[in-house]
Amino acid sequence: MKKKVKDITYKEIFKTLLKSVREYKREALLSMFFIVLEAVIECAMPFLMSNLIDTMQNSLTNEEMVRSVLIYSSILVVMAFASLACGILAGRMSATAGVGFASNLKEDLFKKINTFSFQNIDKFSVSSLVTRQNSDVWFVQMCFTMLIRICLRAPLMTIFSIVMAGILAPHLFWIYFITIPVLSLSLLAIALKAMPMFRGIFQKYDKLNESIEENVRGIRVVKTYVREEYEKEKFDTSSDNLAKNFIKAERLVALNSPIMQTVMYLSMFLIMMIGSSIIVKTTNIEGGIVVADLTVGNLSSLITYGAQILMSINMFSMIFVMFSMSIASMKRICEVLNEEPSIKNCDNPVTEMKNGEIEFKNVSFKYSANAEKFALEGVNLHIKPGQMVGIVGGTGSSKSTLVNLISRFYDTSDGEVLVDGINVKNYDLKVLRTNVSMVLQNNILFSGTIAENLRWGNKEATDEEIKEACDIAQASSFVDGFPGKYDMMIQQGGINVSGGQKQRLCIARAILKKPKVLILDDSTSAVDTKTDALIRKGLRETLPNTTKIIIAQRLNSVQDADFIVVMDDGKINGIGTHEELLKTNRIYQDIYEIQNRIGGK
Repeated sequence: MKKKVKDITYKEIFKTLLKSVREYKREALLSMFFIVLEAVIECAMPFLMSNLIDTMQNSLTNEEMVRSVLIYSSILVVMAFASLACGILAGRMSATAGVGFASNLKEDLFKKINTFSFQNIDKFSVSSLVTRQNSDVWFVQMCFTMLIRICLRAPLMTIFSIVMAGILAPHLFWIYFITIPVLSLSLLAIALKAMPMFRGIFQKYDKLNESIEENVRGIRVVKTYVREEYEKEKFDTSSDNLAKNFIKAERLVALNSPIMQTVMYLSMFLIMMIGSSIIVKTTNIEGGIVVADLTVGNLSSLITYGAQILMSINMFSMIFVMFSMSIASMKRICEVLNEEPSIKNCDNPVTEMKNGEIEFKNVSFKYSANAEKFALEGVNLHIKPGQMVGIVGGTGSSKSTLVNLISRFYDTSDGEVLVDGINVKNYDLKVLRTNVSMVLQNNILFSGTIAENLRWGNKEATDEEIKEACDIAQASSFVDGFPGKYDMMIQQGGINVSGGQKQRLCIARAILKKPKVLILDDSTSAVDTKTDALIRKGLRETLPNTTKIIIAQRLNSVQDADFIVVMDDGKINGIGTHEELLKTNRIYQDIYEIQNRIGGK
């Protein structure tokens, strides 16, 4: 199909999504097979009923009538049970296929998201990815199940019923040529109008989920500033707005049923009125047998076939409405599945890192190709293996952006970042990120024991290695005081440990990786200066060959570094030791004076 939903054709959408059916193709095909059998049986039954009624009417004796009734009734009972069995099997198969497809689709989405770089994730908000993973997949599952159950049944029932109605009563068939187009156009108009409404609704879902996520993450701030009522009102506004839009769309879709019922009963009325008149006017007796251009059996079957035709058209409209609701979800899911990771392995990547020597060569970077300003510009920096380097600068000076380029969370726009003389783009991503360990200021602990969290750094780590890493990170003292010690459960997000404790556990986790490069991105901000000093001392003494980069707001966290880099507005403003920068760099002097004036040592 050439028709497009924005920039993705329906063909591309189906091709992408159907990859997730995989092992459930058999159930989907069997479901359609049983649905075809059910449709054939259901269309044959009114024809047999017509013959039964006419046979009973034309039977000359009671014995002939009873024999005909028994024969036809037996056949109809067998067909009814066969139709029921086909319907049950089709329902079971379609349910299995639908649930399995949705499960695979969620798995594919999750795996895809895990391949994304920070740049890819920035393109989608977290709330939007959550909506796509849950609500959107549910809508697509419902649409898939409906398609495999109805998409064959509706056209088959329509075609079979039209053919049979034309055979039984060709002189009344014109009624359907009037009612079918009227019903089809009416239902099509409703579906086309409802489609853009549902597209807008999913965008509002994203905003609602974003509000929920933001509120839950910042619940402590909300309570600190007593803003519960404000947040409730904000949520209620978003929720009410979403509900109003949904109600408006559902009211429009709800017109399907009354329109279908009106057209169906109008068709039946015309068939019965005109058909009865034809039967009365054309009936005559030849040789003792009643002969008519239209029999009572024909009329009865014609009404049944008419109902089947109109019900099938209504099924089409239901599919179209469900499709119009789901196409927005399909597109949103395909946007994620078709998103190419901006950072991936090159051909024949390097699989070994030796020393951890780092060099920035004329590096410039901006977050978007359309951005007017570079976040980093003209950066040249060389760090020898085993050195401890401090990075300081004001908020927004791109300190974190600089180190993110080492692990390839982002790629440079211009220039090169080299580790051991090799461009980081040429390393295997797993090897690079295993050897470049990074601890963020707001690092995350996951649900599980302390030991399980620490083994994220090295799943094979022994208890002794865990204890040693915690000693270096100054975490052993408080872990030993916990009930259960290293077996104590960490609650989701690490809410049952303090900020400083969380940071030290995250540092220990990073140390367990035994990296060639260790980056601490303001990750001792929540610990006191004495503990901070002990952590640096431990890193220097126990990891002498590891290149250590410390981003800090407090100058006393970097004073003993081999050299310090001063960042300003995405550029390197100065490089030197603490003593050198105090003499030569104005920004460093200002930071030092402010921190000493307020007692920040």
